[in-house]
Amino acid sequence: MSLTGGTATGVPVSWPHWVRANVGLAMAALAGRSRLRAVQGTGARVLAAGLATIVVGAAAMVFADAQLAAAAKHLPGWVHAAFAFVTDFGKSGWFLVPIGMMLAAIALIASPALASLSRLVLAAIAVRAAFLFAAIAVPSLFATIIKRLIGRARPFVGNAADPFLYQPLVWRVDHASMPSGHATTAFAAAIAIALVWPRLRWPMLVYAVIIAASRVALDAHYLSDVIAGAFVGVIGALLVRDWFARRNLGFVVDANGAVHPMPGPSWSRIKRVARGLIAP
Repeated sequence: MSLTGGTATGVPVSWPHWVRANVGLAMAALAGRSRLRAVQGTGARVLAAGLATIVVGAAAMVFADAQLAAAAKHLPGWVHAAFAFVTDFGKSGWFLVPIGMMLAAIALIASPALASLSRLVLAAIAVRAAFLFAAIAVPSLFATIIKRLIGRARPFVGNAADPFLYQPLVWRVDHASMPSGHATTAFAAAIAIALVWPRLRWPMLVYAVIIAASRVALDAHYLSDVIAGAFVGVIGALLVRDWFARRNLGFVVDANGAVHPMPGPSWSRIKRVARGLIAP
């Protein structure tokens, strides 16, 4: 099958019309009222994780932040170079740009000109891509805003590693240390990808830990900053998952209130649909 811009009945299709229609349907599904029962234990888990993060983060501020910041100054040059290279992979654009392009492409090509099976496969891919986008973008945006409201100084601002130096509401980059944006993005991406593809959970966890370590090694953040970022990323991604699950989008809530991923199209079916889209 090839895309001709027409429907199965020969009536021409306006691509801008279908793009607007597809985006509108997606927004309506995401913003609609929940159709399933609430996820059990979410509030308790968030509270427990938040309290644990506060305790561990406070201990890091008192006993480890300044010491690790000073020790990072004496790391070998090759270690700094390696971390300087990998740390950029903690930026949200590495995930959001390609996922956004995929969603835009699906919105463009999903029209009545396609067979029913192709539309269903594209819809399943779009739901999972939208989840990945939201699960990374929402906690990353939250961290970007809250870190500037908190106003914690980065290591060696003022020529000293002072973990207790704050200037709230200044909205300056040098006072935007907590939480770490890179750590937030990395852990949000690790959780989101692991929820869609469980086999990737360990490689993604290693990735997130390396990104978080790079921020401390480069004296861009304190240890407590990346601990806070990990909390925001993990909890943010899980809350986005619960939002999707209660709307029956990519996840489902069982009778006990637990969330499970829905089965998606197989790789063989995706490849078959892709071949149909590009075939002459």
